[in-house]
Amino acid sequence: MARYSGPKGRINRRLQALIYENSGAAKALEKRGNQPPGMHTRFRRPSNYGQALMEKQKIKHYYGIGERQLRRYFDKATAQKGNTGENLLLICEQRLDNVVRRVGLAKTRPQARQGVAHGHFRVNGVKVDKPSFLLRPGDVITLRPRPTLLRMYKDLREQGVEGEGCEWVSLDSDTLVATVNGKPAGSDISLPVDANTVVEFLSR
Repeated sequence: MARYSGPKGRINRRLQALIYENSGAAKALEKRGNQPPGMHTRFRRPSNYGQALMEKQKIKHYYGIGERQLRRYFDKATAQKGNTGENLLLICEQRLDNVVRRVGLAKTRPQARQGVAHGHFRVNGVKVDKPSFLLRPGDVITLRPRPTLLRMYKDLREQGVEGEGCEWVSLDSDTLVATVNGKPAGSDISLPVDANTVVEFLSR
């Protein structure tokens, strides 16, 4: 799932949500969002199982995580106090690739994931090439000290790439340094999904 490379517009149409943000996938949802992918097909009311599976697929595609990783996040969320579904999504929100996208250093989450995997970013001065790295309050995200990288990401910002609004992380637009000021809250979750249905699905 983390390496999905098929038509992203199909996923948006199938899940009826803007999961992939690139222009082609967004247009596919806008123009043909009321039709599922494939010829001579139409949406049918899903069963409870089918609805739960669809909600789970939204999380996996949106954050770019696989089944085993989702299960690990679920186990971690279950061990925490509070609502398990909300805890699960908050863990996903703390991923490094998600934060890179949310502060506006990438156009899409797959692009942010690629940048992290290529070693473009450092956390507290240490190179991190794992998109799944979970950030904590006080962490500082910087670019590797290479003029080409700084120029590339500044050009990206000048192209009009904007963040999604991330109150728990601040970004210095001049130096492109992001600082984690706290932990995300329920209102910071960027994916509209019924997490409680996913929890019931994973608890079986």
